[in-house]
Amino acid sequence: MNIVLAYAIIFLLGATPFFEVVGVIPVGVAAGLPALPVAILAFLGNILTLWLLILLMDRVKRWLQRRQEKKGKEVSEKKQKRAEEIWKKYGLPGLTFVSPFLIGSHLGVILAMSFGGTRKQIMFWITVSVIFWAVVMGIISYFGFDLLFNQTGQEGFLKNLIDTE
Repeated sequence: MNIVLAYAIIFLLGATPFFEVVGVIPVGVAAGLPALPVAILAFLGNILTLWLLILLMDRVKRWLQRRQEKKGKEVSEKKQKRAEEIWKKYGLPGLTFVSPFLIGSHLGVILAMSFGGTRKQIMFWITVSVIFWAVVMGIISYFGFDLLFNQTGQEGFLKNLIDTE
């Protein structure tokens, strides 16, 4: 039962904004869970919430606008101009590939929609980005922690908890 809970937590963390596959996969593998299922579940959690965000973007935009109006804040011209410069320089592919590290892929999707990207384009590029980072982080985590575990004789911090119960 504990292993099911561990995998459910990996899925939920992958679905949570700002945790991203780039953070969840190394933590899951460091915990002693196998890299492949961790990468797959983190990917699924992350991509499902991103797709949902893309599909519901009109509602999300209205909610964000109402929230800003309540707080009496508007996006400054300086911030808007800087964001547009980044968009023009790197485009949608660049934004989707750097957003998991810099601002989070969920915020990257919101920015991409506000800069004029279409749902279809954003869905494609964010999927490619999350697949890429899930594979890269899965491989790095697998080999990195495998080396660490071999050197220390440990099997991960979660593995010890699962084995004792």
